[in-house]
Amino acid sequence: RKVYDVTAFLDDHPGGPEIMVDVAGQDATDEFEDIGHSNDARAQLKEFQIGKIKGDVKQEAAAKSAGGKWQAGKTSASGRQDVSGQNGPLFAVLAAVVAIAALYLKYSKPQ
Repeated sequence: RKVYDVTAFLDDHPGGPEIMVDVAGQDATDEFEDIGHSNDARAQLKEFQIGKIKGDVKQEAAAKSAGGKWQAGKTSASGRQDVSGQNGPLFAVLAAVVAIAALYLKYSKPQ
C-alpha cells in the first residue's frame, strides 16, 4: 500500500476537491479504481506518493486484536476502521487551552 499527499492537486482534480477530501486519511483504493482512472491519471498519481505502508494494515490490526494487546475499533463493510470520536477529548482540551490563553492575553495587558 502506498501513501499519497494530493493536497497540491485538490483544486485541479476534475471531479472537484470534495471527492478526495471525503476519503482523506484512509484507504481510497476502491474509490480510485471504481472511477476507472486513465493511465495518465495513474502516472500523475506517482508524483504525489510520499511513502509506503509496511505490511497489511488489516492483518496487523486483527493480529493485535486477537492477541489481546490492542482492540481495534469498529470496522465497516469496506474494511475501514471507524475512528470517529477518538480525538474528541484531545480537541476539547486544545480548545480550552487556546481559550484560556486568549483570555489571559486579553486581560493581562495594562489598560
